[in-house]
This record gives sequence, C-alpha cells and structure tokens, in this order.
Amino acid sequence: MPACGLLGRKLGHSYSPAIHAMFGPYEYRLYEKEPEELERFLREGGWDGLNVTIPYKKAVVPFCDELGDTAAATGSVNTLVRRADGTIFGDSTDASGFAYMVRLSGIDVAGEKVLVLGSGGASAAVCHALKELRARPVVISRSGPDHYGNLDRHRDAAVIVNATPVGMYPDNGRSPLSLDGFSSLRGVLDIVYNPARTALLLDAEERGLASAGGLSMLTAQAARSSELFTGIPVTDETVARVTDRLEKQTANVILVGMPGCGKTTVAEILARRTGREVLDSDREIVADAGRSIPEIFAAEGESSFRDRETSVLCRLGSLSGRIIATGGGAVLREENYRPLHQNGVSFWLVRDLSELDREGRPLSQNADLAAMFAAREPRYRRFADHVIDNNGTPEETADRILEVIT
Repeated sequence: MPACGLLGRKLGHSYSPAIHAMFGPYEYRLYEKEPEELERFLREGGWDGLNVTIPYKKAVVPFCDELGDTAAATGSVNTLVRRADGTIFGDSTDASGFAYMVRLSGIDVAGEKVLVLGSGGASAAVCHALKELRARPVVISRSGPDHYGNLDRHRDAAVIVNATPVGMYPDNGRSPLSLDGFSSLRGVLDIVYNPARTALLLDAEERGLASAGGLSMLTAQAARSSELFTGIPVTDETVARVTDRLEKQTANVILVGMPGCGKTTVAEILARRTGREVLDSDREIVADAGRSIPEIFAAEGESSFRDRETSVLCRLGSLSGRIIATGGGAVLREENYRPLHQNGVSFWLVRDLSELDREGRPLSQNADLAAMFAAREPRYRRFADHVIDNNGTPEETADRILEVIT
C-alpha cells in the first residue's frame, strides 16, 4: 500500500486524513516538519506521495525533478509523487480545486475584477484558476503595488478571495479586511475550511452576498492529488459526496431553547448514537467559575453570568464535530450568534411551557414563563437553522435531528 500524507509545519487542524480515507487505497499520515528538516525528509523519508501545505508550497519546488504544467506556471506545489526511479514529480491541484469551489458557489467571475488576498502559494494557484475562468485577479498583500493600505483604488471589485490563513482555527474570529466600502461586491470566497464560516464569510452573509468556504476546494484538490497518487480517476460526483459527508461530520450540533426544555437529555442521546462528545455550556461555566449557576447569579449578577457564557460559547463554538447544549438565555446576546454559527447547525427544541423543568434555574424558577417565551421567541428563531418539536420522547427528538445531520 502506498505511503502518503500531508507535509506542513503545524497540522493539528487538518481534515486531510479523513478525506483521503474516503478516496484511495493508501496510507495517509500527517508529517509536521520544521524548515531545517525539510530537505532530509524529502530526500530520505519513506513516502510515496505527499500533499504540501503552509509554509512549504514554494519551498519544495527546488526538490522536484519535474513539474506539472500548473506548478510550473504558478511556482507552487501542493502534491509530490516519488516515482519508481526515485525522482520527484511536483504539481499543484489547488487551482483545479479552487475552480471547482467557484463553480459550486455559483459566483460568475468571468470579466470581473477579483481581489485575491495574500501572495503565497495558495494565492498563485487561485490567480491561475481565475485567469482560466476569464477573471481579472488583483493580488493584495502587505507590500507591493497593491496592498491593504491602498485598497481604495479597488473598491470596484466584484469578488474578494481570501487566500491567506487569517481566520483559520485556532485564530477564529479574525478577518483580513473589512467589507465596508466595496459598493460593487457580489461575492466572497475564503479558502479557509476550518471554521466552516470564517469571520469574513459571516460578514458577507450579513450583507446578503454570495459566499463559500474552502471545504469544497479542499476535497476537490485532494481528489486530484489522489489521482496522482494512484492513477485512479475520481469523479465530481464522488467529490460532492465526500464534501457533504465531511460537512456533516465536522459541523457542531447546537441545541438552543427555553430553560428546562430537554437540551441536555437530547444531547446525551445524540452522543450515544453518534459517538460525538457532548459539551454543555452551563456545565462549562460552572467548571470555570468553581461555583453553581445560582451561586454565580447571587454573587455576581446576571450580567457577569452572561459575560462568562459568551466566553464559553466562543471557546466551544470554535471546535468541530461536537454536540453543544446551550443555556436557555444563550440567544439573548447577539454576539453569541457568530461563535455558534461559524461551525454549527442549530436546532431549537420547542416544548410546551407547562412541561419545562424549573429546578435549579434562577431566571425561570419563579418567572412568568409565557412572558419569558414571548420575549425570547424572536431570538430563538434568529439562532435556529431548524425548529424541532420536543413534546414527544427525547429519543424521537434525537431521531429528527439525526435525519438532518446524517
């Protein structure tokens, strides 16, 4: 079986092993190497095929005995194959992966000015693909003729592409630029795939712009790499199926709803059925504070509790593939929307008010639940991707959620 893998400096966030496990009959490992280890690994390492990521897409070029057409045109390599005679062939599948992403997004780039943020290897591949799609790419970097300090000359851009790692896990929430002032902007593409929705994409979503994240590009370029590793063709239908499966596997399942509506119970059932980890935001708050929720309310007040809650939701929402049960008031702060939405699919569990459990819940214990629900209902709708009736058994509720996420 061929020995393949991903070469980079820091790879803890990578989805590549899961993707390649669905594509080809080969071993696929992660190879984290420091710059001083690169040459020895490439010349003497026991590998047959490699994908290459940050920061080595240009650094590996001198070690290639032959380059494919795209790699030669871009000066960047993301796929290496060791031939039977020991020579190394290098090519870039990033351009074809990005072209697939553009087609899937529905954004027509032909004839349009497209700002490409970043000047590294990924940027070179993106620009190559854009030119083949008859777009007019303009590279924006920290220096050079077009940079972040003179963006005003490009406010007429129709599309912006982030080809930098800004906003990638674990640095969630960062954006390479503001979308303010781009009056002709129609679409935003971000090659970052974790989180699924970067801060830049969430900004685009709020403005009603067409947008897409990098997961489809990742799977499409991996498919083309797999073809180079094995010689076995991979169809676009297979790429679409793998992308869909990975999206569902990596998305957090977010449960929101009134206090006592059964979020924790449903979360635990889902965990047993899926093998996912359950994270309960209230439990996390208690663990961080070292005191119970009633004690936090009594000693610090609701505002301090909400600050703690936002901090916890930011941490939990940056993770992937978890089940996250939120507190009943998590929806009260708009700033909690982005952390939960960046990697998650949200389910609002609706239960009759007479059936809500009030025990140990400071705000609902003696409250007018009808008035509380009336005030919160718009917020639950804002946060929810799906509304789930939870008046039956929790097992039935879990079944309905599983229909969406599997």
